[in-house]
Amino acid sequence: MSRQRIPLITELPLVVWLVLVWGALWQDFGVGNLAFGAILAYVVVNFFYLPPVELTGRFNVLWLIPFLGRFFLKLVTASAEVFWLALTRGSRLRNAVVAVTLRSHSDFLVTATGHAISLIPGSLVLEVDRSTSTLYLHCLNVASADDAAAIRRDVRATEAWLIRIMGSRDDLAALRAEGVRR
Repeated sequence: MSRQRIPLITELPLVVWLVLVWGALWQDFGVGNLAFGAILAYVVVNFFYLPPVELTGRFNVLWLIPFLGRFFLKLVTASAEVFWLALTRGSRLRNAVVAVTLRSHSDFLVTATGHAISLIPGSLVLEVDRSTSTLYLHCLNVASADDAAAIRRDVRATEAWLIRIMGSRDDLAALRAEGVRR
């Protein structure tokens, strides 16, 4: 059974990423090591099926800068909150698994949203349902349905920021039609 041939230009972001990971793993960004990493990346991409990374061709730096500010603020406040909860509540803390259905069906945006959420202390992506673009998160300090709804709003707000930064024109239009503000 043969698979459809994917053009190198479509696979280029993945190949570049694999080469950078290779250099980082070996802690050597010399020309020889990166050339060998490029050969290995090309072999991996062509002999092991990996779905192509489909980029939208959009990247808005004007939305990236405030997103990073928001992200770092959430990172600091969530770290302090988790620290405080560990000191005051300990093992009595109530946790929950919260399902969040995202707007976008782009694997790239679903992955970016999941990573952004998982990097902030207090939540972790347990499962992703690609068919419905649903993230299942393990979250700390969820004692009520209102707490779960707040988590869903926050995750969808993060997704909205990422759509504004690098979402497709269709995702951006759907976001605008929904009337989502900051």
